[in-house]
Amino acid sequence: MTEGNFVDYVKIYVASGKGGKGSTHLHREKFIEKGGPDGGDGGRGGHVYIVGNESLWTLYHLKFARHIKAGHGGDGGSARSTGADGEDRYLEVPLGTVIKDKETGEVLFEITENGEKKILAKGGKGGLGNWHFRSPTNQTPRYSQPGLPGEELDIILELKVLADVGLVGFPNAGKSTLLSVLTSAKPKIGDYPFTTLKPNLGIVAYREFKSFVIADIPGIIEGAAEGKGLGHYFLRHIERNSTLLFLVPADAKDIKKEYDILLDELRRYNPEMLDKDRLIAISKSDMLDDELKTEMRVQLDKDFGGIPYMFISSVAQQGLTELKDKLWLMLNK
Repeated sequence: MTEGNFVDYVKIYVASGKGGKGSTHLHREKFIEKGGPDGGDGGRGGHVYIVGNESLWTLYHLKFARHIKAGHGGDGGSARSTGADGEDRYLEVPLGTVIKDKETGEVLFEITENGEKKILAKGGKGGLGNWHFRSPTNQTPRYSQPGLPGEELDIILELKVLADVGLVGFPNAGKSTLLSVLTSAKPKIGDYPFTTLKPNLGIVAYREFKSFVIADIPGIIEGAAEGKGLGHYFLRHIERNSTLLFLVPADAKDIKKEYDILLDELRRYNPEMLDKDRLIAISKSDMLDDELKTEMRVQLDKDFGGIPYMFISSVAQQGLTELKDKLWLMLNK
């Protein structure tokens, strides 16, 4: 899957089918001159459903589906025959998809389970045939009901990646490298900012065949919550992570300042982000000797005030086992 194929935001117009008309047929048969009303009901209009599919991880298949329309119900017929129901339409979406009303911005519902099915637009009810309107005083009703119209809706599908751990950091902090080492994912890695242009998911294999999912989110820069850089566009994907792993490179001018900027961007985007568990990983620490690490720990203990941190190196494979142990404990406490 290329970066251009990752789509997490789609606008679609959906319309359910209208109900079929009821019939005004009067029964006519040899030797039966006045058989009375026998008009059948109209069929129901087709529904539009949203269905969760765990095998999907992007909305790319809906990128060019601008209009989704269900079938109309068939008209009723003679001999009290009911018209056919309109064809239903099913939109399959990846787990973590949020469906919003485009006009009001209201969240209609979310899809989080495989096979979960919800009606997005109900089809119109079919009209009653004249059979239903017969009575002792009106034995030959020559009227029936028209079918009810369907529903029309402009919606927004917004994907929020489902992962246990979200990687948060500035561009070039080493997030993609760490993901490639911890998992079998193969994210694009380069020595320039914004190498990652889409969220990457990877499964971390843990002891005794256990595992958890980690997501590499495109780098955040200062001002991301206001729309600067790429990070703001993907901040929604961090909302579902139960644990946030902050990655700050060891060669940063001020580790605490970088962490504070990242935390502030998350707070400005959604204050609830601060309620998540946090772990700080000082990446690229293979360039530090033991004496320098000891000195840094004294200062970092003061700066972070109880927030757990550790030194790691993806390239030199240092501290990764301890990192997985700590993340597993945080996810299963």
